[in-house]
Amino acid sequence: MAADPTTPSTALITNDIVLFGLIAATLAAVFWTASRPTGFWKRFYGVVPALLLCYFIPGIYNTVGLIDGGSSALYNPVASRVLLPAALVLLTLTIDLRGVLRLGPKLLLMYIGASLTVMIGAFAAFWIMGLIHPETVAGDTWAGMAALAGSWIGGGANMVAMKEVFAVDETTFGQFVVVDVGVGYVWMAVLIFLAGRAAKIDARSGADTRAIEDLKTRLASYQAEHERVTSLTDLMLIVGIAFGAVGLSHAIAGPASAWFGANVSWARQVSLHEPFVWVVVLSTLIGLGLSFTRVRTLDGAGASKIGTLLLYILIACIGMQMDIFALADRPWLFLLGLIWIAVHIALLWALGKLLRVPFFYFAMGSQSNIGGPASAPVVASVFHPALAPVGALLGALGYATGTVLAYLVGIGLRAMAGQ
Repeated sequence: MAADPTTPSTALITNDIVLFGLIAATLAAVFWTASRPTGFWKRFYGVVPALLLCYFIPGIYNTVGLIDGGSSALYNPVASRVLLPAALVLLTLTIDLRGVLRLGPKLLLMYIGASLTVMIGAFAAFWIMGLIHPETVAGDTWAGMAALAGSWIGGGANMVAMKEVFAVDETTFGQFVVVDVGVGYVWMAVLIFLAGRAAKIDARSGADTRAIEDLKTRLASYQAEHERVTSLTDLMLIVGIAFGAVGLSHAIAGPASAWFGANVSWARQVSLHEPFVWVVVLSTLIGLGLSFTRVRTLDGAGASKIGTLLLYILIACIGMQMDIFALADRPWLFLLGLIWIAVHIALLWALGKLLRVPFFYFAMGSQSNIGGPASAPVVASVFHPALAPVGALLGALGYATGTVLAYLVGIGLRAMAGQ
């Protein structure tokens, strides 16, 4: 949640240009140490994924007061509104759509299962906390949980929608924003960590990973076939296509969202009145359309690598909003969030075992709900950069379902609260 603009920041670094320099230097340091072929760093990164540090180190900066990630414009609008859609364009234009479709219906089943288990988790957490610490679920906690359900099934737009629908108090809403960040982003970090061990997890579970491995192999072969020494013209084309598509998406998103909001009665129920929904969908569709043209050969010049670089900057910008001390006023809410997400994880894992799906399907089902389109591509890219659009597409679905499902959660929690 952004800081109050009328309150001066007490952080040591408040200039976003300086902050961006710090983030860039931090990412460079992580990648340089991760590239060491021998010694301490080789052993260290054998245990701790580099991606995890790109996420957590900026969070440490924010927690100790070196920076104020909540009041910075780096995440919103720069990273989320510009770099994310640019990354989606570059990663989507390299995708093998037929290969993705061959991943099968189980991926969609895991997504649906994730949404339902988030709903079940809300009711279970409310009931369990009522037994453990009744004060935590007293008052308007149920309304704050409804707002959080909007985020964990859909995204930020759905969370705000639930705030308005159930008239959530500003203080309560702010506390649940912290729970969203503290619990949701930690779960994202866990998924990133486990993604590096996906092969071992799949081997133990006996999951059928042939479709994913076949897709990765064909992507690698395609890239090797078209790989070339990158020229300045190549870089200009990559940057021009990526940010040109972002500009076009924003140009269409504004009037399209306004028109739908004013003229289509059900638009707000599926968040089509939110420009960001249109930006994510349009950027993905533009990249997907380009994947059927010769523009796809730009992957040989590094299009997906530049897209991945933009995603790493996004990761750092997400991480710099974390503050592990922000729950001091109501620490029991953190336990509420942990119980909630634990129920979701346990039930979704059981569904995955039943369907014998690869760990990638489990990770995408969960993160596309809990994290949404802004972070699901990040987790997907850990498995393979070209899989990022799969996360984006699933995450975007949450915008359509999040408001309705979170509303049902709110109605149910209100009844449980006796209000």
